[in-house]
Amino acid sequence: MANATYDRKEQFQQIQSGLLDGEQIISVYDAVGTGTGFIGLTDRRVIIQDRSFVGKRYAITSIPYSKITSVSVVSNKSWGGSFFSTGAIAIHVGTHTYEVEFRGSEKSHHVHNVILHYIS
Repeated sequence: MANATYDRKEQFQQIQSGLLDGEQIISVYDAVGTGTGFIGLTDRRVIIQDRSFVGKRYAITSIPYSKITSVSVVSNKSWGGSFFSTGAIAIHVGTHTYEVEFRGSEKSHHVHNVILHYIS
C-alpha cells in the first residue's frame, strides 16, 4: 500500500512478505518494552510479533478482526487527562490479551481506531 505508515522498514517488509492475495498493509509500528516486537495492521487482520517465548524464540501471530472481542487503552493514570495520553493498547481475543506499548500516543490512538473500525 502506497500510503501505509511504518516505523522500521525491515518490520514492514516482514509483514509484506506474508500478505495474502489482495491484502493491504495499513500500518506497522515498533513496540517498546518486553514481549512484543511490533504490530502490523492490514485490511484483514492484526499481526503481532511476540518475543516472549522461552529460548529467544518468537512468533508472528495473525489475529483476524472477527476474533477480536475488544480493544482497550491501557493507562496507569486516572481518567482526568486525555483519553489517549498513554502509548499502550490491549487487544482481547477470547481469554487472551495482547498488550502493545508504543513510543507516543498517536500510534496507540491510530491502532485503537483502526481495530475498532474493523470489529464494530
